[in-house]
Amino acid sequence: MNTSQTTDAPTTPPERRLRPHASSRLKRAIRSWQLYVLLLPALLYVALFKYWPMYGAQIAFRNYNPVDGFAGSQWVGLDHFVRFVTSFQFERLIANTLTVNSLGLLIAFPIPIVLALIVNQLQSERFKKFTQTVLYSPSFISVVVIVGMIHLLFSPRSGVVNNAIELFGGEPVFFMGLPEWFRPLYIGSDIWQNAGFSMIVYLAALTAIDPALHEAARVDGANKWQRIWHIDIPGIMPVVTILFILAIGNLFNLGFEKVLLMQTDLNLQTSEVIQTYVYKTGLQQAQFSYSAAIGLFNSLINLVLLLTFNWIARKAGQSSLW
Repeated sequence: MNTSQTTDAPTTPPERRLRPHASSRLKRAIRSWQLYVLLLPALLYVALFKYWPMYGAQIAFRNYNPVDGFAGSQWVGLDHFVRFVTSFQFERLIANTLTVNSLGLLIAFPIPIVLALIVNQLQSERFKKFTQTVLYSPSFISVVVIVGMIHLLFSPRSGVVNNAIELFGGEPVFFMGLPEWFRPLYIGSDIWQNAGFSMIVYLAALTAIDPALHEAARVDGANKWQRIWHIDIPGIMPVVTILFILAIGNLFNLGFEKVLLMQTDLNLQTSEVIQTYVYKTGLQQAQFSYSAAIGLFNSLINLVLLLTFNWIARKAGQSSLW
């Protein structure tokens, strides 16, 4: 072997070796310019409606005056945040928002998983499709119609529920006027409306599980419940973890429209949450800077919760967002 030829062979500089590769990537990008044109409207939408409005978040640190504009209004720093934290409504708003969302997370989050596991075990394809249709159909009903149905069903005079209570010798209950009934009605109607649609995500994850695993489990003598526990649940656990992290990131976000429509003067003790308070102070009372500070405070809490639970999931060896 001639070592001189191998050692004395000229070497190509790294920059020169990278040039053909970079140029080939550029040529491929030019050839697929149609894909970038299709992507352009989505990028413009995100830039105009998601990132550009962040410029207006500075009014949370100013005494905003529409005449002076964003930059001309007086800078007050954290005064609006301190005002909110020290206000007499702070504890009630935090408690109401956190209680409704926490109960909804504990009660409503597992239900779509259970529904998906049950529907996935149905043998008849026709009955399986019928069940899926029945379960996710309520998600297509608007929030206004849902709240109208709640008012009709739980009306103290003509509601079906109160008629049934009177039929069994009880006294009619004014459900929409009692603070203690707001949370059960909100969470129960939310489960009825959205559980079926969330079930579709878990059903899609179940279809990705290799059928050979179930066949091998049957050969080993595993029954249906053992296959669900040892195959189906671990198979969808990455999806469950991701959706749980996203749900934690929205722990202080509540369905504003539904809460506002279900609110009455009698149940404000439990139905007044951060989102409705921001709406009332910002739009009805024109306290733009104060309401912007509350909204920014709420978003920061959600961001901290998202980052924290994503870090916990990653440290625990589970699936994470990044």
